[in-house]
Amino acid sequence: MNKEEIINTIKLVRDSSKKRNFSQTFDFIINLKSFDIKKDTLDQYLVFPFNMGRKAKVCAIVGKELLTQARETFDKIIFDEEFPTWAKDKKAIKKLVSEYDYFLAQANLMAQIATTFGKILGPKGKMPDPKANCVVPPKMSDNDLKKIYNNLQKTIKVTTKGEPSIKCIVGNESMDDKEICENILSAYNFIVHLLPLEKNNISSVLIKLTMSPVVKIGEKKEDIEKRLKDKAKEKTKKSYKEKKNVKDVKEKVTELKDKKIKEEDKPKK
Repeated sequence: MNKEEIINTIKLVRDSSKKRNFSQTFDFIINLKSFDIKKDTLDQYLVFPFNMGRKAKVCAIVGKELLTQARETFDKIIFDEEFPTWAKDKKAIKKLVSEYDYFLAQANLMAQIATTFGKILGPKGKMPDPKANCVVPPKMSDNDLKKIYNNLQKTIKVTTKGEPSIKCIVGNESMDDKEICENILSAYNFIVHLLPLEKNNISSVLIKLTMSPVVKIGEKKEDIEKRLKDKAKEKTKKSYKEKKNVKDVKEKVTELKDKKIKEEDKPKK
């Protein structure tokens, strides 16, 4: 898989997608083979070379040691003295979790954070995670905090989510093709080295926009057109079959009704 091949595929994906009234994301998909999803689960974070064309909102949960610095860097701050208030309002925590992509925590507060927020953050996969550099010591420089924030803008979670495939966002359609290509290469190389059999675990590699057809990296335009035509034919055939089944059922119902009416109209002995 080389850069030229990836860029050509990105262009094909753009060409095969209808214009939408929102900025679509580029999704990167690796389908796996000879991979035990129960034994070989993946759960890691990758920092891309380029932002993904969207802002990641980060909430920092800190004590007095980092309060002032965090206010200058993060999108929302929760002070440890506010924990009792949050603990009484599960609805507010659910709203918070839906609004923020990452949660950063001061390390010495993790036990309290788990008690107050864990039941909602945990199932959503948003507990502050050291693997994403989201658990920090009570003393940090402004530059180090800003670096973490900036890296989170380029960070994605790589996980199998109980199925033999890995899906992640690598950019959006407003980005330059070369930047998307670099993010794809970064994701591919990162994932390959996480797999037990490396490239031998990979069945196929695909790219798509939010609402575009899926395109295999290296696939030709004529192959895509043929695949889409075949899919449309299959859809038409299926639709015809479903309509015919409905028609047959209606005819059968009518036949049974007529039979019942005839039975009722027969003179009783």
